[in-house]
Amino acid sequence: MNSNRMRGEFFLAITGLIWGTSFVAQRVGMDYIGPFTFTATRFLIGTLSLIPIILIMGRLNSKKQNVMKQNGTKKDLLIGGLACGIALFFGISFQQSGLVYTTAGKAGFITALYIVLVPLFGLFLHKKVSKSVWIGVALAVVGLYLLCMTEGFVISKGDVIVLCGTVFWAIHILVVDHFASKVDGLKMSFIQFFVAAILSLVVALFAETIELASILASAGPILYTGIVVVGIAYTFQILGQRETNPTVAAIILSMESVFAVISGMILLGESMTLREILGCVIMFMAVIIAQLPAKERAKTKVKKKVI
Repeated sequence: MNSNRMRGEFFLAITGLIWGTSFVAQRVGMDYIGPFTFTATRFLIGTLSLIPIILIMGRLNSKKQNVMKQNGTKKDLLIGGLACGIALFFGISFQQSGLVYTTAGKAGFITALYIVLVPLFGLFLHKKVSKSVWIGVALAVVGLYLLCMTEGFVISKGDVIVLCGTVFWAIHILVVDHFASKVDGLKMSFIQFFVAAILSLVVALFAETIELASILASAGPILYTGIVVVGIAYTFQILGQRETNPTVAAIILSMESVFAVISGMILLGESMTLREILGCVIMFMAVIIAQLPAKERAKTKVKKKVI
């Protein structure tokens, strides 16, 4: 397996892990403040957390001779950051608002349906999707259903809101896929977080009551989701997608549902049923199967070189 692709998939797996643990923090954080206030503060913190990293990486890269060159322009960076920020704002806003009216299990399943939307949207962008990837997508949907749908699936107000956000998560993945290889990933993360923070703050000023005491009461969840989830996870997503097919990336990222269940067991003392364990197993199978085409192509290339 190509080392760059392995590194990219590792970054995406870490992203899925962090995203999975964030559902608990998101639910707890909204005990004191509204969804848009919560989103605005966490993204502002995430934006600030990237500043020292960007400065340090800039100094390190300036000292290296073999620095990977980006073929994009400053205009590409701004457009990419703006597009990612807008998609991120709508995706997280719908998800955060939906969590007020629906269960975390349903929200996790509906959100992860971006694994189906990404290849479907990709077809309109003339991106080819192999049969193995489609099989992986189908298995992932089955796994997610077994993992998260522990109650009857009834379309409620919260379900519809979260479903609207799923569309924007799929768009976000495709936008990242388009710009990630062209521009500096850290700088694009900085721009997208800043854009999402400003948009959330504007809505919060008009729709919610912002109180410092309430924000301080939610300091723990805000700091975790701001620094770890926003500053680290979303940046890892951009870096990881540089070397990964967008559909495969979507499947790996959808593993957040598996990690959400595991974090619930560890942090909240929840137990895992046989059905949920089966869902986890199927999810892992989906990730492996979705990567088979790339492995086969790699083997073919090696054979040609030997001959």
